[in-house]
Amino acid sequence: MAPRHPPEGPAQLRWDLADQPAAQGALFEAVEREVGRGEFRGMEFMHVHARRILNEVKGGGESPRFPFRWTINAYRGCSHACTYCFARPTHAYLGLGIGADFDQRVVVKVNAVERLRAELNPARWGGELIAMGTNTDPYQRCEGKYRLTRGLVRTLVEAGNPFSILTKSTLVLRDLDLLAEAARSSIVRVNLSIGTLDEDVWRETEPGTPHPRQRLQAVERLNAAGVPCGVLVAPVLPGLSDAPEQLEAVARACVEAGAVSVSTVLLHLRPGVREHFMDRLGARHPDLLPRYERLYRRADAPKHERQRVGALVQAAVRAAGGLPAPRLDPEHLVGRPPQARAVPVASPRRTTRPAEQLGLGL
Repeated sequence: MAPRHPPEGPAQLRWDLADQPAAQGALFEAVEREVGRGEFRGMEFMHVHARRILNEVKGGGESPRFPFRWTINAYRGCSHACTYCFARPTHAYLGLGIGADFDQRVVVKVNAVERLRAELNPARWGGELIAMGTNTDPYQRCEGKYRLTRGLVRTLVEAGNPFSILTKSTLVLRDLDLLAEAARSSIVRVNLSIGTLDEDVWRETEPGTPHPRQRLQAVERLNAAGVPCGVLVAPVLPGLSDAPEQLEAVARACVEAGAVSVSTVLLHLRPGVREHFMDRLGARHPDLLPRYERLYRRADAPKHERQRVGALVQAAVRAAGGLPAPRLDPEHLVGRPPQARAVPVASPRRTTRPAEQLGLGL
């Protein structure tokens, strides 16, 4: 469970500024704020009406790094409280803090399902693949309360629209019935993010997520139900989870769980996230700070470090028996509807800021 720190203080939120002369336009219409109770004690949920739910990522679909063009994010902020989360700066855009606020003050787009139904109108929408989980986790704890992701998945299945899901949560198994239905039409792909099996590293850096072993069990159950599910070994943390034996352990476990693919991403530290992560790293591992200062002069570590980690994982996958040939090319696992047209959503407000600025979608 995520640690309960006090919120970072009151803020005049971006949507509160919509009627002021200097405002550049609001992303949402505010509805209400709800203080968490019971298992959500210490959290605050900000209910908003989103003006759009499909977000276009500029440059998406044109590179391996951003293989998707369209995203959906029903929530902003995330109770997983991952210290390295690249989406933290999206809270600053709203006038919220990227630390405790991001972990505990979650924006809930209560009209997400309604908006998706409207935006999937075949007269305006070409049936392109939609990625979920590119900003904050669609199956974070409050999904059990709001069930927006289930509604979104059901809507995509009914429309026959291809989609992918990236999550750290075993709550994805709640929707196994819908995902299995989507898999029968080859329109879904799931990936579980499992960066390490080291319990100390997991507790320290991902305090609000399910145990990594439970996530591996979810990979196994999804594939057993016919839902193609791979593993993203990410992020790998230099000095914390990048030792050969650590990477070999998680790669071997992925193969044993029946993952349809195993890929790797080394830690990425964009501005804002870098300061947040380094502050916490210095409190627990001050000896690692010089190494991180050398590696992260930019948002990404040097190419040779990324290649080293990737090579170690792929070697471990091969040593564990590898993946069957059909699993080496994940692209075929997500189909596209017949005669899909690459028609953009008709909208006077296009969210086409660069992916790095967007945090991969709003």
